[in-house]
Amino acid sequence: MSLYKKIKMALRGGKHEFIPILVQQADFISKSSSLMAAMFSSSDRDLWVSNEKEIKACEVQGDALLSEFHEMLSGGLMMKVNKLDLQSVSMAMDDCVDVIKDTAKAVLIYQPEHIDIQLEELSQIAKAQSEAIQDMIPSLHDIRKNLSAISLCCDRVTELEHTADEAYEEYIGYIFNNVNDVRELIKYKNLAEMLENTTDAHKKISDRVRNLLLNYLSD
Repeated sequence: MSLYKKIKMALRGGKHEFIPILVQQADFISKSSSLMAAMFSSSDRDLWVSNEKEIKACEVQGDALLSEFHEMLSGGLMMKVNKLDLQSVSMAMDDCVDVIKDTAKAVLIYQPEHIDIQLEELSQIAKAQSEAIQDMIPSLHDIRKNLSAISLCCDRVTELEHTADEAYEEYIGYIFNNVNDVRELIKYKNLAEMLENTTDAHKKISDRVRNLLLNYLSD
């Protein structure tokens, strides 16, 4: 039995049958971010390889979930929220896992001599964002009741993204002033950019949720 049919059976008659898929996508983001953060907290090459494989598996499963989600949206379900808004949230979450996967892969490609604490801190910011998103998504089952909680989670994700921007800029200045090996400097710069991109990808999810809230309340 397909995942879609299982969800339909479990939630038959529910108003928000799309929520379980969105929740699973959020779980994949949280798991991937945690695995990525662990990579940036260690110089163990074996751990890098193992975690990258797990993140890739999350990405593959996430792609399958997105396909299930599109199938559900095309089924003509009666919803109080706009289908395009739902689709944009789901696609933003799928994109986020893709960015995390690319960042994890870059660690294996670049094989940096060491992981600077600043890179670890950037990865922890992304992890914290993923936790906020994981808290946020289940609340969409009752938007009006949970509006304040959802908005606070969106604010948290945005605040963390701004923190990441500042940390990224400071780190770029640091490596250009302190790293003499040009090859290693390029590695650190690229990894920092990719980590900063992951925080942007998380914020994109919160932006899409904000748009969904606005359209829901204006209808």
